[in-house]
Amino acid sequence: MNKIALTFTILLIWSLSFAAKDYNVLKFGAVADGLTLNTIAIQKAIDKAHKKGGGRIIFPAGKFLTGSIILKSNVTLHLEENAILLGSTEVSQYQKIYKWMGLILADHSKNIGITGQGTIDGQGRALALGIDSLFYAGQLDSIHYSLKDKRPIEIARPLIIEFYECENIKITGINIQNGACWIQRYARCRNLLIDKIRVISDAYWNNDGMDIVDSKNVRITNCYVDTGDDGICLKSVQRGQYFCDSIYIANCTVRSSASAIKLGTISYGGFRNVVIENIKVFDTFRSAIAIESVDGGIIENVRIENITATNTGNAIFVRLGERRKKWPTGEIKNVLLKNIRVDVCFERPDYAYDMRGPALPFFHNIFPISITGVPDHIIENIRLENIEITYPGRGNKAMAYAPLHRLDDIPEEVRAYPEFSMFGELPAWGFYVRHVTDFSMKNVSIKIKEADYRPAMVFDDVKKVEIEGLVIEGDDKVEPIILKAVQNSNIKFKK
Repeated sequence: MNKIALTFTILLIWSLSFAAKDYNVLKFGAVADGLTLNTIAIQKAIDKAHKKGGGRIIFPAGKFLTGSIILKSNVTLHLEENAILLGSTEVSQYQKIYKWMGLILADHSKNIGITGQGTIDGQGRALALGIDSLFYAGQLDSIHYSLKDKRPIEIARPLIIEFYECENIKITGINIQNGACWIQRYARCRNLLIDKIRVISDAYWNNDGMDIVDSKNVRITNCYVDTGDDGICLKSVQRGQYFCDSIYIANCTVRSSASAIKLGTISYGGFRNVVIENIKVFDTFRSAIAIESVDGGIIENVRIENITATNTGNAIFVRLGERRKKWPTGEIKNVLLKNIRVDVCFERPDYAYDMRGPALPFFHNIFPISITGVPDHIIENIRLENIEITYPGRGNKAMAYAPLHRLDDIPEEVRAYPEFSMFGELPAWGFYVRHVTDFSMKNVSIKIKEADYRPAMVFDDVKKVEIEGLVIEGDDKVEPIILKAVQNSNIKFKK
């Protein structure tokens, strides 16, 4: 991880030494009344600063309505306190880079940023509903509308920030809210710093807080993320040389109506050399931590530690799958999960959201941690240390039943979308581990508050199981751990 430290030392030197001239948008004709469309005035300021070698575009206090603006090399947007950049609610005011529309766009730019104490408000609900109405008016092509979900698909809705193949990016201090789609997406970028920002949005569907796509040397620190989809999400959309590498995420608080910290789902290239630490998660519908390779990508050298999660639907989900039949299966290997405390809730945890996650279409009991590969493609070298998971219990055979004598009936779901609920009812309340090799636990404690018909742990087709200092509370079964097709196991309870 020294490579990350060196890269961000260089980035810090750039941020301190870059001499920037200020350009106030008011002097270019912008009007801060929240009604006047300022796209042309703001773009004039950006173009002038870029032409003169760089500078800061200053937004003073007030509301600045705009459509898409394109950020160019050596230019930073600076929003002063009480400055609000409002996204237009008319989709006709948005441009796109390749596939994605966005409010703030950048394409192959260097030394760019968004700083200050102001707010970017995408007005996403009004914008998305306006796009929805265009479909029923016959003005939006049906390929851009999901009849199943009854809403415009993602590429028909603008993001708030869309940066593509940019370098030396600094996003600090600002507030971002109310997106129509993903809030911010950084694709194939290098040297990205996101620090001390607040992202609050459950205005519409797919409000991912941060999407880092095939990017390298990324540092996300001291952020607050409260979103109606995945909180902080790494994605990899291309195969070959493209993947996320040298990612550092720390000291963040995340609330999500999906998963809080997620590697995947889209995972063509993969994720390497990832460190995530000191994260607080609360009121999260799906997994506190999700690690997924289902599109052929390689996930390796991942360290996640010092995570505290409360009122969360699922603690940890790790999945290696084969969603794309035409490509080779990916890999998940060398993952350390350490110093993690999770309180799994009985009721759905996102009841207070405006946009709540969809309820499952089948009856089930509380889902355990699941770490699963597929037949002939196993997850390698998973280590868990100093883990405490508290479950509500109350697993009831009459609600749903996965008997131990039918472990072979648990579906593989090789091609399915990865999610902690993907297998239906699982036969354990604490851990379900299948198709894994080199699996170790040290000082792991799991607890149920009320009785559950299932054993605490089930291991199926696992090689080299090493468990030391295990604690199981609230379960008085004679056999709390079930081993099926397990080779070389050594399990020691804490004395």
